[in-house]
Amino acid sequence: MSDFRGVNHIALTVRDLPRSVAWYSDLLGLQKIGELPDEAGRGAKVLLRHPASGLIIVLCAHKANPGEPFSEFRTGLDHLSFTVRDRAELEAWQARFAARGVTYSPIYESPSGRGLVLVFRDPDNIQLEMYLPT
Repeated sequence: MSDFRGVNHIALTVRDLPRSVAWYSDLLGLQKIGELPDEAGRGAKVLLRHPASGLIIVLCAHKANPGEPFSEFRTGLDHLSFTVRDRAELEAWQARFAARGVTYSPIYESPSGRGLVLVFRDPDNIQLEMYLPT
């Protein structure tokens, strides 16, 4: 059977590339590691890396994007989840979101019963979450 070793990157389509780069960098501590120019009219991309985990998030500004906000109820991405170490870290994220005016839910037990979840939204309404496995 074929196999793979992990996730290399995730790419998210955004409406305002500079705004989203600033938001992900400031809130999540991602560092810009590169830019890709518009290729064949598809739009520019910025590559961001989380220094501790190595996760790369590519933010894409596609020219054909009609500009509507994200909805997890359409085909495609539902949400992106980041793992945290403990309850204190989850609560620290909640306090950070509150201080920065980020839309977020209260911390709650996941429907699977296997963890605690703190859902938050980026400027394009993309659903993200901090997750503490139990």
